Amino acid sequence: HGAEPANHQGVQFSVATNGKFTVAANTGRGRQHEPPGGRASDTGRKDTARTPMSTIGNIIWILLGGIWMSLGWAIAGVVMYLTVIGIPWGRSCFVIAQFTLLPFGQEAVPRELVTGRDDVGTGDAGLIGNIVWLLLAGWWLALGHVVTGTGLCLTVIGIPFGIQHFKLVGISLMPIGKTIVPKEVGSRLRQGR
Repeated sequence: HGAEPANHQGVQFSVATNGKFTVAANTGRGRQHEPPGGRASDTGRKDTARTPMSTIGNIIWILLGGIWMSLGWAIAGVVMYLTVIGIPWGRSCFVIAQFTLLPFGQEAVPRELVTGRDDVGTGDAGLIGNIVWLLLAGWWLALGHVVTGTGLCLTVIGIPFGIQHFKLVGISLMPIGKTIVPKEVGSRLRQGR
């Protein structure tokens, strides 16, 4: 699996049908909202709050070309689905397309940091999957982020957005074993809480 929704210590994250990441409280019975395949259901979720600054950042991001890179990810997802064997990568492409469209207030973190354990995507199979991804689509998506980020950094106002594109290069090259979480959750996970 590539970048996907996650569950960590009583809080679950998933992609809702409206494209927003959502949070569900876990009532203490383990991963009761999560069917096989690791995706949380729609039961008992509430949307995560975006800060006004991340909302403003996302609006400016879209206006400065973020929509085009998000579209690139969506096209990569369609191509992967058409190959049938690429469906797991295609699913990840659509998750990352949403992340690329609205990156401020969210971040990509290693999945084992979220789940507390290794899985198929975080081990050797994930490495092989990332190498296949890199050869098929990762390099041109990464190149798109590098070129766009460099262009934005040539302007003073575009520097924060260029930096955001450079951050997206990592997930462009190696998406398998990553998950998207709200920034505040990523900070708590890195601090070990």
